[in-house]
Amino acid sequence: MKSSIKEWESALKSCQMDELPKLLKQLSEDERQGAKRLVEIHKKRINQYREEQERLKKISLFEKQCYQSGKKRVAGVDEVGRGPLAGPVVAAAVILPEGFTLEGINDSKKLSEKKRDTLYESIISNAVSYSVCLIEPLQIDEINIYQASKLAMTEAICKLYIEPDQLLIDAMEVPLPIDQMKIIKGDEKSISIAAASIVAKVTRDNYMKKLDEVYPHYGFKKNMGYGTKEHLEALRKFGATDVHRKSFNPVGDFIQITGSE
Repeated sequence: MKSSIKEWESALKSCQMDELPKLLKQLSEDERQGAKRLVEIHKKRINQYREEQERLKKISLFEKQCYQSGKKRVAGVDEVGRGPLAGPVVAAAVILPEGFTLEGINDSKKLSEKKRDTLYESIISNAVSYSVCLIEPLQIDEINIYQASKLAMTEAICKLYIEPDQLLIDAMEVPLPIDQMKIIKGDEKSISIAAASIVAKVTRDNYMKKLDEVYPHYGFKKNMGYGTKEHLEALRKFGATDVHRKSFNPVGDFIQITGSE
């Protein structure tokens, strides 16, 4: 007696990926339209899985190169929040286990909030060590955003529980006596930097959501401090707060500090 289409569907969904081709070969002999539909759906699933595995291999090449050269503790480093008008710039440093992979990991800007949150939990649960550093607007205004970003990265590295012997950094060098590799668009090319990007982004977004409770007029939980139309309108109406970056245009035009409301 043939299995029903629903039974096949359940079996295909629950099976391990390495078992899927064998099941699809069996199902391909079934002439029912529902069977043919399932075969096509899960062939696409296999192709997507293989493409993802190839992508993960590609973004792990820098790490692999470092370990093959004798490194033991490779840290990815990235920052988020250079562009907003309000809130801190946040950097993260992450040391992943050698050979670690995580499906879906990518530049944090390319991921949905839900996906970032899920990956964040996996990253911090599996990391050998990770840390974050926030540089607040007052210091950003004092030393400029480039220097603040560099400082945040440097401090995040120094806060790691385990000292790295190799740094992979997204488009930056830091003043530390540790071998480092500056990788342009590193959050797309290195799994360690992508992990740091996600940790920094989730940390900063959560921080901005808390600021939204203190300063409800500016929409921080939605715009994360970026200069959206609504944010600019709130600046005109209520003025700049103590979490705005006074050195950023057009915040300077609304320099009067408003208290929390």
